[in-house]
Amino acid sequence: MKIRSRAAAAITAAVVVACSPSSDTSSDTAPGEGSGDLAVSHVHGLGIDPADGRLYVATHEGVIAVADDGTAQRVGDTADYMGFTVMGPKTFLGSGHPAEGSGDHGNRGLIQSTDSGRTWRTLSLGGTTDFHSLEYAHNTVYGYDSTRGVLRVSADRRSWGNRAELAALDIAVSPKERDVVLATTEDGVARSTDGGRAFGTGSGQVLAFLSWPAADALYGVDLAGGLHRSTDNGATWQKTGTVPGGRPQALTAIDAGRILAATQDGVYESRDGGKTFSERLPVSATVGH
Repeated sequence: MKIRSRAAAAITAAVVVACSPSSDTSSDTAPGEGSGDLAVSHVHGLGIDPADGRLYVATHEGVIAVADDGTAQRVGDTADYMGFTVMGPKTFLGSGHPAEGSGDHGNRGLIQSTDSGRTWRTLSLGGTTDFHSLEYAHNTVYGYDSTRGVLRVSADRRSWGNRAELAALDIAVSPKERDVVLATTEDGVARSTDGGRAFGTGSGQVLAFLSWPAADALYGVDLAGGLHRSTDNGATWQKTGTVPGGRPQALTAIDAGRILAATQDGVYESRDGGKTFSERLPVSATVGH
């Protein structure tokens, strides 16, 4: 796909940053301990664990749990977690690359944790696939395989069906209609109405990341951090606010009012649909425990 605009170049830059190794993968604490300092250089995923209500942040340097009082700790290893989603209480799905010296596959395929990110095991596609976006909806996993530029779908997390090939940064699945899948592209949001087997041409608002918590609450963040909401499945968008901190790195809407977003400067949360944001975790800085 030819780069034709500044927006396209920015999306490409975001992909390059997401795939780049961290400049600092060291940890000042043993896995799971809560003393010392944490360095957070880049965020790939965000979620709230229903088991404890804490914010979990998937980063280049491992998964970090953030409490309501602002304390943060790495809960497991220092692997690079790419695609990330909370599937249920204490149950996370992810992908990415192993910690240095672990001996694991370079591309970890689909991995799962059942202890809130402390330990992980590969379920499928280990050694072959790096999912940069994962969605769990309708008892199905939808994953964008960045190694091949293809959407993959699995009902059992072990066997996969290949769907459309496309150049995308993020995907979102309608919470109401399992066959409606959206993808962010350099030309705008592309739509599929057949479960991702085919996508139309991207059009309209150019967005980096999407999150779809309710049928009438589809959120997207643009390349400058502007947050947009659609109530008509992405046909039209209305800007609701701006996430602080510059270029976005991740977006997860918990419901129509509560939104988590990561930018190059930090992880932020809104409780009013994106009108205002408060910082939950700094990025490219030292986080005290």
